[in-house]
Amino acid sequence: MRKRPALSGTLALTLALLSLAAAPAPQAVSQPAKVTALVGGRLIDGYGGRPLENSVVLISGERIQAVGRVGEVKIPEGAEVISTEGMSVLPGLWDMHVHLMIVGHGDYDHWDATYPKLFRGTIMPAAARQLLLAGVTSARDLGAPLEDILAVREAVRKGEIPGPTLYVAGPFLQHEPDPGSESYRWGIHGADDARAKVRRLAKAKVDVIKMIDQDQMTMDEVRALVDEAHKQGLPVVAHAHRAEEIRRGIAAGVDCFEHTGLGSAPEYPPDIYALMKGRANTLFWTPTVSPLLLYGYTRDEFPERIDDPRWHVGLPPEVVADIRQSLSRPDRLSYFQLMPARQPTLAKKFEQLRKSGVILLVGTDSGVPLNFHSDSTWHEIDYWVNTFKVPVMDALRAATYWPAVFMKVDKEVGTIEAGKYADVIAVRGDVLHHVDLLSNVDVVVKHGVRYK
Repeated sequence: MRKRPALSGTLALTLALLSLAAAPAPQAVSQPAKVTALVGGRLIDGYGGRPLENSVVLISGERIQAVGRVGEVKIPEGAEVISTEGMSVLPGLWDMHVHLMIVGHGDYDHWDATYPKLFRGTIMPAAARQLLLAGVTSARDLGAPLEDILAVREAVRKGEIPGPTLYVAGPFLQHEPDPGSESYRWGIHGADDARAKVRRLAKAKVDVIKMIDQDQMTMDEVRALVDEAHKQGLPVVAHAHRAEEIRRGIAAGVDCFEHTGLGSAPEYPPDIYALMKGRANTLFWTPTVSPLLLYGYTRDEFPERIDDPRWHVGLPPEVVADIRQSLSRPDRLSYFQLMPARQPTLAKKFEQLRKSGVILLVGTDSGVPLNFHSDSTWHEIDYWVNTFKVPVMDALRAATYWPAVFMKVDKEVGTIEAGKYADVIAVRGDVLHHVDLLSNVDVVVKHGVRYK
């Protein structure tokens, strides 16, 4: 067993009191008016076509009623008018890899020993709120205690706490969880057990199954897990850290891989690249490059990022202080020791992913050390555009349209058009030429409710 650090008396008492506190109340600027109109901005609808200048997005209740130009769409008398003049208007962002149970702390052992009682009432609601205020209106949570994440997903659905629409996996499924992590990691022991645990998650109504370390499972276990998930109508996402994880995942029919993986290896081996190309246009991939790049940036170029108060939102001062202390010497954290060796390999691997024809999704591993929910998503998009030279429109679609397609909700969200949920954000300026403007989203509307 890993030795767990003891709590100080003051912190233990504080946490005990906080665990009894109710979740924070929603922070909506307005509840759905009869009609709301976003008027004047340049509209990027998510389909990749030419933007619509001087746009009007007419919202009735939770849904978009009409989209068009100023002078062409009639704005009803008494509607709430929100000016988007001088702004880029686009679908609410998705982040396809978040962990609401963690919020940037540098020591997993300490976090797991200290904070589980605060997950449901404090930590997860704070993470959800930070994502929403950053313009993320939909998110896929890929690893958390089952009952806690289901309760938070339901609270968001009911409007009891602010946050993105959540699509959740619950616990990871793997060969053997680390001691102390069993609440959010379930071990698999045989093909029958794999099917039983998938059925248990499906009965709980998760949205996706998360598999990791599949190279440590038997192939029968991997196939049983993926087959049972598909029988239950659930997609399977899997880690791509090691070459054999990818080989086994593709052989079993995994739907989406997470991370660029392969440590400091310079590129994907030829056989794996061929497997990727064999699944072109059907296999999805979430590279999560930002955690690897943000480490060096934060340590060497802009340590002030740790002082940004946006990642404090919703967190008690004692928790903020604990996170800050854990990040005081990031170069000494075991989590980051391979980062300098891995970073130079990202460009080649990212290029291989793009050229292979797999469909890339924006996701960030938000919540891992130094990766705050308040700024992770825009950093990922910015790296795609300015480091890996992805066209801005393609990067934006990987954070709007394609995630909705993967989750099979593209008839409801992911683009801006009449009949869909009103998940809309706006930023001042030309986001197609300055994608880093997403660092400060001016308007956030989710299901017709304006939060910012």
